Amino acid sequence: MGKASRKMYLQMAYASSIGIVMVLAIFGCLFLGAYLDGKFGTGHKLTITFLLIGIFVGFRNIYWIVKKYFPDEKPVITCLKSESHRKRPHPKED
Repeated sequence: MGKASRKMYLQMAYASSIGIVMVLAIFGCLFLGAYLDGKFGTGHKLTITFLLIGIFVGFRNIYWIVKKYFPDEKPVITCLKSESHRKRPHPKED
């Protein structure tokens, strides 16, 4: 297996874990908040608070994964402009 194909497979594995990270963070915090609400009798205050914390942590984890494992990727627009067959024609002179 070449170095480029190994890098591609690793990036695919990390990209596929993004959904799992998001779901675990949100539902883990949701169930923790529901459990604490039942234990302390606070209505739905802790459930909503922990749900919001879980959403924030889930998005933070996705941002962290993308920054860590995909640092050398060029933005799409830069890639498209650098391709020779995508160059724009010169503007017409008056």
